[in-house]
Amino acid sequence: MTTSELPAPGTTDRTTVRRLAEKTINDRGTGYSILDAGFVAHVSVVDESGQPYVVPVGYARDGDRVLFHGSTGSRLFRGLADGQSTCLTVTLLDGMVLARSTFESSMQYRGVMALGSCSVLEGADKDRALELITEHLLPGRWAEARHPSQKERAATLVLALNLDEISVKVSDGPPEDEDEDVSRPIWAGVVPLRESFGDPVDAPDLVEPFPVPAYVKAWRRPAPA
Repeated sequence: MTTSELPAPGTTDRTTVRRLAEKTINDRGTGYSILDAGFVAHVSVVDESGQPYVVPVGYARDGDRVLFHGSTGSRLFRGLADGQSTCLTVTLLDGMVLARSTFESSMQYRGVMALGSCSVLEGADKDRALELITEHLLPGRWAEARHPSQKERAATLVLALNLDEISVKVSDGPPEDEDEDVSRPIWAGVVPLRESFGDPVDAPDLVEPFPVPAYVKAWRRPAPA
């Protein structure tokens, strides 16, 4: 199924946003841009006893799917590999919204939720996925660093979750105070929140001074559109 044939975000029974539905975004491109800007996804999984867990993972988007990996020794990841239904979420926090009441105070955010089940990648697909995840999280690093050994590859479980069924929600407005609160003599507004990379710190076991790679110096966190 091509991207254009997939259902628009938030249009299936399971992804229809019912709380604050006006913040729903039905554009798949917006959802993909949020995924491309994030680094950490949270994935739900239920163990053999029925206990639910939410696992943070580094990830990368590959077209109409999300790729992530974990240990082959993890019982939670083995459950995902067996086809257990899951929910993956990515949230970007863009600011704190200070209304004149605590009830109306909130946050500016962009979020994606994906529902489905994972497939296991092997062979060349697995190798390509490991490269894509590395390049999403550490752009430029794959060409310079040592690639996974056979032993390391065997210890790594790489999963793909199709983005067939997703919802996208964006909150980016100013405070929405009740009319009777507007005259209260307190400040109201938005405090933007931005992620940024700091100055690189050398590893203590560098055998000789190495310059920080140019590709690392070029890393920048994108601002919200």
